[in-house]
Parts: sequence; C-alpha cells; structure tokens
Amino acid sequence: MRLQENVKEKYRRMDSDVSVFHDSFQENGNINKSSSSYVIACAIFASLNSVLLGYDVGVMSGAILFIQEDLKITEVQEEVFVGILSIISLFGSLAGGKTSDAIGRKWTMALASIIFQSGAGIMAMATSFTVLMMGRLLAGIGIGFGVMIAPVYIAEIAPSVTRGSLTSFPEIFTNFGILLGYISNYALSGLPAHINWRIMLAVGILPSVLIGGALFVIPESPRWLVMQNRIDEARTVLLKTNENSSEVEEKLADIQEAAKFMNQGKSEERAVWREMLNPTPGVRRMLITGCGIQIFQQITGIDATVYYSPTIFKNAGIQGNTQLLAATVAVGFTKTMFILIAIILIDKAGRKPLLYVSTIGMTICLLTLGLTLSTMGNSVFGIALAVVCVCGNVAFFSVGIGPICWVVSSEIFPLKLRAQASAIGAVGSRVSSGVIAMSFLSVSHAITVGGTFMVFAAVSALSVAFVHKYVPETKGKSLEQIEMLFQNDTYWEGGEVELEDVKHLIQNK
Repeated sequence: MRLQENVKEKYRRMDSDVSVFHDSFQENGNINKSSSSYVIACAIFASLNSVLLGYDVGVMSGAILFIQEDLKITEVQEEVFVGILSIISLFGSLAGGKTSDAIGRKWTMALASIIFQSGAGIMAMATSFTVLMMGRLLAGIGIGFGVMIAPVYIAEIAPSVTRGSLTSFPEIFTNFGILLGYISNYALSGLPAHINWRIMLAVGILPSVLIGGALFVIPESPRWLVMQNRIDEARTVLLKTNENSSEVEEKLADIQEAAKFMNQGKSEERAVWREMLNPTPGVRRMLITGCGIQIFQQITGIDATVYYSPTIFKNAGIQGNTQLLAATVAVGFTKTMFILIAIILIDKAGRKPLLYVSTIGMTICLLTLGLTLSTMGNSVFGIALAVVCVCGNVAFFSVGIGPICWVVSSEIFPLKLRAQASAIGAVGSRVSSGVIAMSFLSVSHAITVGGTFMVFAAVSALSVAFVHKYVPETKGKSLEQIEMLFQNDTYWEGGEVELEDVKHLIQNK
C-alpha cells in the first residue's frame, strides 16, 4: 500500500514537472542560446574519444592490407588483430561503470583517452605481430571506457528537449573518425608498405591534444555531483545548462530524490550489481531493452561492413588497392552524412520511427547485397549495385539504430544503475562486434561473402521485431519519467509500449 502511494506521488510530481517544463518551453521558444551553446560544447568535447574509436575502425580497414604485406601476418592473425579490439574493450566497459561512479564521468573520459593513445602509439611503432597485439589490447581497454561513459555523461547534462540529439554526438564523431580513417588510407596508400600503415595509425594520436584541453572546459555531471552530496556544485552546472533558476531547482529536486532512493537502496543493502543480477520486473525490462538494442546494433554486421569493405568490394569485382580504398571513402562519406541527418530528426521524429526506418532499410540492403555478391560478381552492374547496397546499409544504420542505440541505453536506466547498466550494454555491444569481426573471413570462406550477408539480413529482420516489442518512445521525457514508465507493469502487457501511456496513467490516478 505504501509503495502504491509512493508511485502515485511520483506520477503526480511527474505531471507537474511536465506542465512546468512545457509552459517554460512554450514561453521561451527554445533553450536559452548561451546555455544551449554551452551544452553543445560539452557534448562535443565529451565525444572526442569517439573520433579515436572511429578513426581506428576506419583506418584499420585499409591499414591491415599493408600490415599483412609488411609483417607477413596470416589471415587468422588478421581476424584476431581486427576483432580483438572489441572483445578486450569489454574489460574497459565493465571497469568504466564503477570507475565513473568513483572518480566521476569527466575523469573517466580522460582515463579512456590516455589508455587508448598509449595503445595507438605502441601499434604505430610495432615491429612484430606480438608488439602489435600488445598495443591493440591496450587500445581496446581505452575504447571500452570511452564508449560507455560519453553517452552517460551527455544524457546526464543535457536538457530533456535536446537530449536525443546531443546523446547521439558520440556516434556522429565515431562516423567522422571512420571517414577520416578512410581518407587517411586513400591519401597514404602510395607510400611504401613498411611506412604508410605506421603513419596511418600514428595520425590517430593527434586528437589527444584536444581531449586534454577539453578537461578544462567541460564540467562534471550534475547527477554525479549530487550522488557525492556536492549539491552547490551540481546547482552551478545546472544553471549553466538550463534556461532559468526555477527550472534548475525543480531538476535539482528530481535528481536529489533519485539519489535519495539510491541511498535507501544502500540502506537496504541491495548492491547495484546484485540488483541487476536479481532484477525487479522494471529493471529486467530496462536490461532487455538497453542490452538488446546494443547487441542488435552489432550483430546486423555493421563492423564487418566497415572493417572489411575492401574485401567486400574485391569480391564484387573491384581490383587494385587504390580503387578499393577509394570505394571505401564513399562508404565513410555516406555514413557521416546520414548521421548528421539523424541528429536533426531524432528529437523531432522520435526514436522509434527512426528505428523502424533504419532496421527495415538495413534488412532490404543486406539481402540485396547478399544476392548481388552471390549472383552478379565481377559485372559492372554487380559492382555498382554492391557499392549502392553497402552505402545504403551504412546510411540506414547511421540514421537510426547506430546513434539511437546509445541514446536509448543511456536514458532508460535509473540513476543508481545508470553507469553500471550502461557498462553491461557496452559489453554486449563490444563482444558482439568482436565476434562478428573475428569470424567474418572464416564464415565467408565457409558460406561465401554473399551468404554471410544473407545471414546478416535475417538478423536485421529480427531487430525490427525487437524494436516493435521492447523499445518505447522516450522523446522529450525526463530521465526520471522514463524510469517510472519501466516500473509500471500494466503498460508492458500489450507487447508494444508507448510513453504517451504515462499521460493516461497520470490522468487515471
């Protein structure tokens, strides 16, 4: 009975918060320009680690051709080298949740950058496969930290009305990094094989200068500051990122209440990991949604497409390293352009409509690519259609499940679970990515490249059903409101859930 009263009170408070925010938004038209610019700057700086990840993914697709020639590595070693980055990053992601709760979101991003840069430097100077792998392992740990903390930080600092767009920044910067990697491949491919790949990898170290400077610009997450009982500092950050003081006090009260429930959980000795291993129905739904969308993002084969695009185009009939790398530049350019479209649409069209467009479009492109590679190889039309399908696949990925995966997984978990649960989701993403990257060449030999992409098409079709059943619309809602939705049993029984149900629940109560 007491729990029901608490839930009712939460919904009443949510209704009040929505009304206040709506009135304020209507009156002002949008977020104050100075606060908006500050939040955008914070999101950009927080996303710089993603450039490093994207650059590594993009540049490795071409660099591996020259590494193979210079160091004489085998095809199995090539698969292990490419895929191990994602597998080993799970250790960084697992440690990242606890680390970010201990030292803060901001300094966890700094740690990620330092570790990744160390690994990149070792790889650039490697003289053997063993040394190359040492650098790769170190870089993977750094990436594990980076991929889980940036979306969490941005989600915690951004206003509700722009959270979707801003939380997609890491994916945008990842795509930008991939494009830079492809361009680096093409520009440096004419150098001797024992030099060009080293320069390609070394160029990825340059963003560290900007990341170091960013630490003096971006603030700590206000939600983390509240967790540390640093209320005045949290208020200062919220004043910089929101338009008026009354809204700040309401947001601060919401965050403090969420932190209070976290402390109550501690008093009941329910540790965070224990709660996730033995979850309530609401937390179980969050985990299924957050981890599921992370896994589907990868097992539809996007990393295989990006890492092995030269192999795909060679199978289609394109010959010569320069021509292969030129075709990959078109892929990188497409991927980057469509992620920019996503940032415009994500807070207007909403998460779920874009996910439908994305997963259905990817399914069609992957199936067409598989059929093309299986039946039209080495023909001019087959080559053109293969390039169109690969570009179409990355375009649909970038406009939907690519960025929205990180948006959804960073905003659905409650404060006390957010960092750790996001870490679990990132682990699922990295392991899935690693398995796909490390098995692509072997599976392609067994069932052909075309057959492999038909399998990816079938998995992509399953992702459409997953989006329909498990992913709610979270556009324009506060993190605390989204948390309350997942805790309500009634509105998950019909299979598909919409956050508009919260409004009806409030009215009924």
